[in-house]
Amino acid sequence: MEAIVDEQEIKKAIRQRYAAKAIEAGGCCGRSNPDSKDRARRLYDETELAGLPDSVTSVSLGCGNPLALAELRPGQVVLDLGSGGGIDCFLAASRVGDSGRVIGLDMSAEMVALATENARKLGVNNVEFRLGEIEAIPVDSGTVDLVISNCVICLSPNKDMVFNEAFRVLKPGGRLHVSDEAWEDGRGYNGTDPVGDWTKCLAGAIERNVYLSKVRAAGFGPVEVVEEARRERHSGEREGLLSIKVRAVKP
Repeated sequence: MEAIVDEQEIKKAIRQRYAAKAIEAGGCCGRSNPDSKDRARRLYDETELAGLPDSVTSVSLGCGNPLALAELRPGQVVLDLGSGGGIDCFLAASRVGDSGRVIGLDMSAEMVALATENARKLGVNNVEFRLGEIEAIPVDSGTVDLVISNCVICLSPNKDMVFNEAFRVLKPGGRLHVSDEAWEDGRGYNGTDPVGDWTKCLAGAIERNVYLSKVRAAGFGPVEVVEEARRERHSGEREGLLSIKVRAVKP
């Protein structure tokens, strides 16, 4: 279960953590983060990463590739919840083509600025990045074909609202593809720094079956876990933490 902490305190800590990462990656002498770049190489094919600048891959902070099983077609609309430096948005943009559109949403103004600059560097014109919270998505209802998210919903203090909002913006038949962190059933957070650990995808993670029940409660069906991994490096306070890939459809 989630740790019990103040919602605004959590959001402030998340903004500060990810703003710092954006500033580090986007400065004129921005440092390349080897951990993030190694993570990107593990999660994405080399062909997907080819041509992406360090200011994209060095802030790759996800736990999966939510587009791996997505069958995108030209002209479709994709929404990325917690888009960060834009890596999943740029990959989606290449698939939906000039007739399609990708919207990246992030709560950090610094990340939005970084991603917008990354789009300019790459010459990608069918992507836009918006500032906002995933609990109150600034997108019209019934206008999106695919909602994706990569290790971000576990950061939200109100996951029910996130899934309700994702359901709202999707067209009938639209899909939700999420890579995220969840605890094995019967396990949970037992650390001593709930606010700090929330920003590290620990304290805000919930049990796998609870996660799936929240997706279903928003109206999605069917809901399935298409991939699940308990990484060996997860020990101590991370023991029992899973990386899951969830796919759901709006009827």
